[in-house]
Order: sequence, then C-alpha cells, then structure tokens
Amino acid sequence: MTASKLMSFLDEENAQLKAEGRLVKLRLLETAQKPVSVIDGKKVVNLTSNNYLDLADHPNLKKAAKDAIDRWGVGTAAVRPIIGTMTIHDDLEKKIAKFKGTEASVVFQSGFTVNVACCQSLMSSEKDLLISDELNHASIIDGARLAKAQRKVCRHKDMKHLKELLEGPESRAARRKMIVTDGVFSMDGDVAPLPEIVALAEKYEAFVMVDDAHASGVMGPNGRGTPSFFNLTDKVQIQIGTLSKAIAAIGGYVAGSQSLRDYLISVGRPFTFSSSHPPSVTATCSAAIDILLNEPQRIEKLWENAKLFKEGLKKLGFDTGASETPITPVIVGDTAKAQKFSARLFEEGVFALSICYPIVARGRDRLRTIVTSGHTPKDLEFALEKFGKVGRELGIVK
Repeated sequence: MTASKLMSFLDEENAQLKAEGRLVKLRLLETAQKPVSVIDGKKVVNLTSNNYLDLADHPNLKKAAKDAIDRWGVGTAAVRPIIGTMTIHDDLEKKIAKFKGTEASVVFQSGFTVNVACCQSLMSSEKDLLISDELNHASIIDGARLAKAQRKVCRHKDMKHLKELLEGPESRAARRKMIVTDGVFSMDGDVAPLPEIVALAEKYEAFVMVDDAHASGVMGPNGRGTPSFFNLTDKVQIQIGTLSKAIAAIGGYVAGSQSLRDYLISVGRPFTFSSSHPPSVTATCSAAIDILLNEPQRIEKLWENAKLFKEGLKKLGFDTGASETPITPVIVGDTAKAQKFSARLFEEGVFALSICYPIVARGRDRLRTIVTSGHTPKDLEFALEKFGKVGRELGIVK
C-alpha cells in the first residue's frame, strides 16, 4: 500500500470536520498586530487578538529585541538545563518574581507548557488529587490528563461543589491536593471567586494554582493578576502567567516559592526538553514589564474601552453572558448563525471570530470579542454600528 493510501483517512476526517463547521482556515495577518489591522487583504477593526495593552508594535519592545540580538545573538541552541540559560533569562525571571511579589519564578516556552508541567510534575502520584474547574483552559485539561493523580472536575465556580469534593473520600485519602482554576476564564470573561477558593483550600489543606493568562497585564495593580487583585498573593502558592497576550511576546511563567522553582526546573519535562527563548523574546518581555510598571494608564484605558464596548453591545440587545473583563462574548447559540455573523462582520470591516461547539458548550456558540487599550472611541463606535446592522440582518437582535 502506498504512503498516500495509508493516510487517506485524513480526507474523510477533514470532510467530517468541514461538515461540522470545525475545519480551520488560517487567517493571514498582513500588518503588525494592531487595533485596526489588514487581515486577508482587508482593513478591519480587530476584536480578536489578545494584544490587550497594544504592545505588539511598541517601539520600546522592538528596540529591546533588536539590541538583544546584537548582544546575545538570535538563539541559544540549547535547552535551559544544559547551556540554554543566559544572564538575560535569569534577569527576566528575577524581574517577574519581584513584579508578582514572590520568591522566585521560572519561564517556560509557552503558557500551555507551563500548565502541563505544573500539573504533571506536582500531581505525580495516584495518591494525589487534582480538582479543576470545568471551564479551565485546554492546557490545564491536558496537563491533568498527563498527571498520575486522581482528577475531579468542579462545576464552574460552584463553591458548594468544591466543598463536597474536598470533603470526599478521595480528598481525605490524598497525599496532596491541588485546586486549579483560571483567574479569568478565556471564553466567558468572568473571574474566578479566588477568596472563596482560597478559604476552602486552607480549610481542607489543599494548595492553589491560578492560571492568569487573561489577567496578566489586565487585572490587579499594574496588571499583576487576580491574586494581587484580591490581595491574596501570599495565599496562592502557584501563579501562572503568560507572556504572549498583554505582554505581546511568547512564553509562560510560574511564580511562587524558590522550592517550587527548584523542583520544576529539575523535573518539568517541557522545561527540560524544549530549547530556551531567543534573547530577543526575553528582552521584549522584560521591556513590556517595565511598561506595565511605568504606564498604568494603558490598563485604565483598556478598562474604559471594555466598558464602552460592553455597554454598547448590551444597549443593542446582545447577550454578553457573565463577562466581567475585556473578554466579551456575544452569545448567538447556533453554530451556523455564529459563523455567518462573523463572516458578515468581516465583510463590513470588523473581525470578531466565532467560537463554537465543542470549544464551548452546545447552544453557547458565540463571537468572542476582546478590545484593547489601542482602540479609539471611533474604532469601537464603528464596530458597534456594524454589530447592530448585521445582528438585525440575521435576526439576532431586533
């Protein structure tokens, strides 16, 4: 049998994905990641990127990247534990730890890998128990699957259910217990009830891991995240952050105790077996943290824009779900209609991506929008006008 025939099953799989509306077509971004971008040849108001603070094209970050290349070269050509840790990597991790108010931090190649590493490494025995919110990010779900621990899924933000799980037989018999939650949930834009989670964790002797991918640079003083927002920095043992959203580069980090850092750099498989970030990326991240510290007005503008856009959508009659943050879903409830809504908006000059089942629950198909600090009132008013026009056209609003 030929190689092509052996792989012919992919044609059937792709046909099935297409029938289900799940076959992905990559959009081509033809400019820098900007509030108004050129995508697939069309100039559009971009409401789909994670460029919260409009840093992706910031001159300070670009200069830092260029200077780092001149000094350190284009890459390390090694994994961190061998000879892939440069002074610039160590400096960034110290800066992150200081920023987060923790003893130490360690940077991973992506937010996905840091979640996988923490779940897999810390929950390493069948005697352990990992409790995860049902709407946690896919990287947490996959990390939990790779862990040897028993796994329990807690109903979304349901503290009564969390208490029941912590009082259950698996919890009573567990060697160690970890509660994992997103700080800001990526599809709905709601915020985890951290004070209640921490209180239950302390009562039942569990430790807490918070994935702040969508809170990093967005919530808390200078964008330090949800533990800082709730004044719980000393109560959350494992703080996960991303360097690819508000920071506008790539990577993820975990901030916590020195012991946590020592352990993860010794046993975290994604850390051990992936080459380290190029110096240009590391310098970019460091420069972005400086901006968070020195330009808090960017975060203030982000929230002003989020409020303006959210209130505008509600006034038009759209269902924005439980959103409390700049992530604002527009619930449509039907896959085909959500995809049509997104396509028509693009034709009208607005890019808002449809998110459908199975990424979200059946009947909760939506457009997920994210505003940035770089959007002008004119950008958002234009987008709202088009949302109203197309929403009425498709019968989503009156």
